[in-house]
Amino acid sequence: MNSKTFKDMKRKEVNSSRMPVYRDAGFELYDALTTENAFRKETEHNREPDLYIYSRYRNPTVVSAEEEIMKLEGSGWALLTQSGMSAIDTALSVFQHGKATRPWMFFTEIYGGTISFVESVLKSRRGLDIQYFAPENQEYDLVKFENEIVVLKPEIVYIETISNPMLIVSDVRNIIAIAKKYGTNVIIDNTFSTPWLCNPLADGADIVIHSATKYFSGHGNLTAGVLCGNDNKIMQSAIEYRKFVGHVLSPDDAYRLQTQIQSFELRFSRQCSNASKLAEYLDRQPLIKTVWFPGLKNHPTHSIAEKLFGNKGFGAMITFDFDGKNKTEKRNRRDRFIELVSEKIKLIPTLGDPHTILMPVEAVWGSKYPEPGMIRLSVGFEEYAELYTTVATALNKLKS
Repeated sequence: MNSKTFKDMKRKEVNSSRMPVYRDAGFELYDALTTENAFRKETEHNREPDLYIYSRYRNPTVVSAEEEIMKLEGSGWALLTQSGMSAIDTALSVFQHGKATRPWMFFTEIYGGTISFVESVLKSRRGLDIQYFAPENQEYDLVKFENEIVVLKPEIVYIETISNPMLIVSDVRNIIAIAKKYGTNVIIDNTFSTPWLCNPLADGADIVIHSATKYFSGHGNLTAGVLCGNDNKIMQSAIEYRKFVGHVLSPDDAYRLQTQIQSFELRFSRQCSNASKLAEYLDRQPLIKTVWFPGLKNHPTHSIAEKLFGNKGFGAMITFDFDGKNKTEKRNRRDRFIELVSEKIKLIPTLGDPHTILMPVEAVWGSKYPEPGMIRLSVGFEEYAELYTTVATALNKLKS
């Protein structure tokens, strides 16, 4: 059998309902004319190419997983990357235009890794003009925000829907409206709220980012990031940047992510429900000084969360602080609690896992949140009775 006959044969179709894993580094282009056409079309940076060329450009398994996220977001496009940080890098780089780049504004209450990236890469290496906007009493003053927008005229505003770890809910709709009024682009990290609770693209955001490692995957066994949007020019620029720096997700991880996304809404709605019940319980405990959870009426941004999220929930993260006569007693209570729950609630530096996990805030964030008794809980979708028993038993032992 000569090669031409072999190439012209139709492959037998397999009756699978899933996109297979295409591990091809490069894809066959057959002849010079086809190759020329493929590379010419590649410069258009379409979301799904007519002919795949190289997996660093685009890969059919990755594109298929992106389409599942597009359904969740209701977006015109989605681009998967190897991590949340690479999604952030890709999204931000779309708006970098050399010396013509206007200042960028970041809200201060965002993921610590993002702040480190801003300081180490955007400021120190790329020389960008970075400005920060801070909350007052754990709430953003939008009158002050608009005044600063008018003076600064920033290229972009970058916010998180629910901040990490204090769980400040941003008034996303009004922030977007103010920014757009003055021609500022808006990037929103929606990881903590997910499209289940909030859809900033529908309110006019330019790009929404997720660490897909967290709730989209939800099983703590892969890392991935995604950026979503509706503007075709932004998509084309993001595809080009992702291709040149090699940020595309691997086909194996894309395949696994696509299967895990199928249960996203079931998982996340259960996590939100568990978190609401646990936050209410913790808020009544005498050993605990403060509980930060947007679903509690005493949270500074509770009313904003109610308007933004409706009745679906308030996220699956809880931060709380042990009471004590001094820092030593607070720290001791924190450490003893971590020890008492360790069989069921592990100390793991991530979030969104199937089972509840925790992180000691002071140990991770240091001087930014120096209270030694603070713990951040990422609530899982285990049976609530199991979670309650674990936490209640530990607190009862601490009392005694």
